[in-house]
Amino acid sequence: MAETYTEARQACFTVIDFETTGAVTGYPVEPWQVGLVRVRGGRVCADEASGSLLRVGDRPFNPRAPGRHAQMRGQLAEAPTPGELWPELVPWVTGVPLVAHNTGTERSVLARFAPLHRFGPWVDTLPLVRRAYPGLASKALEDVTAALGLETRVRALCPGRDAHDALYDAFACAVLLEHFLDLPGWERVTVEALAGK
Repeated sequence: MAETYTEARQACFTVIDFETTGAVTGYPVEPWQVGLVRVRGGRVCADEASGSLLRVGDRPFNPRAPGRHAQMRGQLAEAPTPGELWPELVPWVTGVPLVAHNTGTERSVLARFAPLHRFGPWVDTLPLVRRAYPGLASKALEDVTAALGLETRVRALCPGRDAHDALYDAFACAVLLEHFLDLPGWERVTVEALAGK
């Protein structure tokens, strides 16, 4: 039986980003914010986006953990736990390819949320950046979007937010995926090829 391949420009993706507490001795690394954005038919769907804070209790954060968590401790105390939010996340993260920039955090967080679920395939935009733009000085998401002239579009899609906000970073990654799918020679690229399968 022949394998079937899905053209990426025809697929539906969920782009996901978690902001985490960072490593602190004696505490697990926990997510405190999630952002999700759909990409359909090669285009970012601005009206298909979701973001939420996540309750992490009064635990300490790594002082170098990025984001505005210090100013949001009151909101975080009232946010849903990952378990409470899980039913809302299920339609976003199951049955579709998942996309993130440097997928390690997102993969590990989802594996802890739902250890019996299989997620993916995963598309990591970091190796795509390395392949398409090896000369970029920094491969960090905010630096890549700035270097490629994508930052204005990201800000228009996600006004009032900035890098290291989970929804902003999900939009930035989604715009980056859209950019790749518009590149000459990428017209027929498959989801499987993007996922390194």
